[in-house]
Amino acid sequence: MDREAFDRAIREIVYEERERYGIGTLSEKTVHAVVKHYLEPNADYHEVPLEGFVADIFRDETVTEIQTANFNKLRRKLERFLPLYPVTIVYPVPATKWVIWVDPETGLEVSKRKSPKKGSPYQAFRELYRIKPFLAHPNLRVLFLFIDMEETKLLDGWSRDKKRGATKHDRIPVGLVDEMLLERVEDYRMMIPPELSNFTTREYAKSTKIPLGQAQTALNIFHFLEVVERVGKQGNSYLYEVREER
Repeated sequence: MDREAFDRAIREIVYEERERYGIGTLSEKTVHAVVKHYLEPNADYHEVPLEGFVADIFRDETVTEIQTANFNKLRRKLERFLPLYPVTIVYPVPATKWVIWVDPETGLEVSKRKSPKKGSPYQAFRELYRIKPFLAHPNLRVLFLFIDMEETKLLDGWSRDKKRGATKHDRIPVGLVDEMLLERVEDYRMMIPPELSNFTTREYAKSTKIPLGQAQTALNIFHFLEVVERVGKQGNSYLYEVREER
């Protein structure tokens, strides 16, 4: 992790555009652009045609794909890339988020508040489920970047304060907080609290402080990857046990 390099990418992509055009006119994919320039400052390796697709970054026979949502869009690329190249999927996770309301006509900031929600790797499970068949491939790595962000919303909604139904305009990186790399199947074990043994989905959700549905998706992935095994039932719920590392 190189916070100084990330800050340089923010200055190049965000601050120059903001100074030139105003906060309300930044491009739709600022997070994607900042992360791409952080991971590979040389634009010659950006948006490279490859195997009938376009790789976000392709350098030294290695593919990097930055995906902020909709991992299902990656499936066809992964089918083509993984047999031929090492692939890293990078998923930006909001660590701390500030919501900024912007006047759509002037582009000026009207108000700003800090969201009480904190980012965690567990919120990526829904996206990882969409590419579950590829997660065990030896050429695939997943990198989470935990980024403080400002989310800009336009005051163009239908309610009196114009916030209900408002347009989510952009997410603007403020700083890099941490990174987490899942380089092999065994790395997924770090996402299971060590105190859990013979546990249910509900117990996993309680221990990790995530919603039950999110826990169900996580354990579905872990079971597919053979990180956990089902060792019985408690009522209608499966009991899980962490498999020994092979």
